[in-house]
Amino acid sequence: MKIESVPEQKTTIQVIERMVALLDALAKYPDPVSLKELSKVSGLHPSTAHRILNDMVVTRFVDRVEPGTYRLGMRLLELGNVVKSRLSVREAALDFMRALHKKTQQTVNLSVRQGDEIVYIDRAFSERSGMQVVRAIGGRGPLHLTSTGKLFLSVDEPKAIRAYATRTGLAGHNKNSITDLGRLERELSLVKSRGYSRDNEELELGVRCMAAGIYDDSGKLIAGLSISAPADRLQEDWLEDLVLTAQQISTTLGYIPVE
Repeated sequence: MKIESVPEQKTTIQVIERMVALLDALAKYPDPVSLKELSKVSGLHPSTAHRILNDMVVTRFVDRVEPGTYRLGMRLLELGNVVKSRLSVREAALDFMRALHKKTQQTVNLSVRQGDEIVYIDRAFSERSGMQVVRAIGGRGPLHLTSTGKLFLSVDEPKAIRAYATRTGLAGHNKNSITDLGRLERELSLVKSRGYSRDNEELELGVRCMAAGIYDDSGKLIAGLSISAPADRLQEDWLEDLVLTAQQISTTLGYIPVE
């Protein structure tokens, strides 16, 4: 004979929903909150809220600051750090990169900074979509000649930018390359004000790129998302999609824009 377990399951789900309601309520306040206020915000009866809060204090999801007041507990921070450590920028970006490639039909690159260069760590492209500009995974490029590299330089202090110019000599690859410090500084000022960057055939003739930054939960620039295309195919209306995609990846990593 089959035992009916739906009521028990329903009760369990109800308890979880109430716990989440209390956690959401606590998250609204920077300071410890009274039981009365939590009951009001969560919509729970004071006795129910008190019972659940007591259980969450025992498991360290909630801290009891003093009798009758509560705040979010350190257990949430510990678990959040575990999730953060397991979520790499590549994992967070891949599905978004594929969607952007599907829309543009051009190569989408994910790059990070290593010293005075960027390194391509992932890409989305299709062998069937015609002529492609493909940056090999593991390939490198100078910061001042690449769209993503300019993003990283734009967040450096002026002193660090001058030091970079001294170390590298701002070597160029072709007639379009930026090899003058003054011109580079003007370019980086534009990048900083716009929030995106470009490579107008500066690394390779016939190839143009546009890039937007990816930020982690601390607001640090950790990667660049770029579209590479033959110079005559790069379309300006891709820029909005690129910036939005980079923002979506940043949000996945916990980034909250400063208003």
